[in-house]
Amino acid sequence: MATAVNVEIKRKKNENNGSILKRFTRRVQESGVLSKVRSLRYLERSPSEFTRKKNKLRSIEKRENVQEMIKLGKIPEGRFRRRR
Repeated sequence: MATAVNVEIKRKKNENNGSILKRFTRRVQESGVLSKVRSLRYLERSPSEFTRKKNKLRSIEKRENVQEMIKLGKIPEGRFRRRR
């Protein structure tokens, strides 16, 4: 990950606070620090190996349960066909 950029503005002679603030905000926008932080704010983590395994086992169990219900005649056979 890239290192953070510190934006520094020095006051010029006879410069008022409004223009200092305007220069600072412009420099922050140009540096891209805020956009990077905001993009990372809602970043979702990839699921762990345990979570993936648990979800896969759950889907296998559900599929077996559906197959059993079809064999017992409790669910019509064409209901769970895969769509393409």
